[in-house]
Amino acid sequence: MVSGRPPVPGRQLPPITALVVASMAMVIAGGIYLAAYLPKQAPLPIPIALVTAGAVLFVVAAVMLSRLGEFAWDRFFQVGGWALLAYVVIVGMLELVLVIDQTRGALLALLTVILLIFALDIPVLLGFSVARFQEPAGSPTV
Repeated sequence: MVSGRPPVPGRQLPPITALVVASMAMVIAGGIYLAAYLPKQAPLPIPIALVTAGAVLFVVAAVMLSRLGEFAWDRFFQVGGWALLAYVVIVGMLELVLVIDQTRGALLALLTVILLIFALDIPVLLGFSVARFQEPAGSPTV
């Protein structure tokens, strides 16, 4: 266990971390399934179902996160913003590789959605994981 302050006492947080990690697992599983068929075309129903489940889990986590009242939003956006910037660059490079590799049609669309969900999952996970251990702005320190 990493040493650090425990979450703010008396504050219950929704299972955002678990939902985002489950979302990542779904989209990564869909990507692995697609990659297993390369260079041939993979059947799309299974990866579409996995990516849809991952997207739904991410949306649920985002809704739960948006309903948090007292939360260290400044720290969340600071950490999540830099992580998002890094992942936008990474996803942009991966998308370019897919286009250069002449990936087309439904496969390209599905892989793009996988990359986008993954690029959102990581910053939310990092931002929430850091901000949950911070005092909300304007709250008295003990």
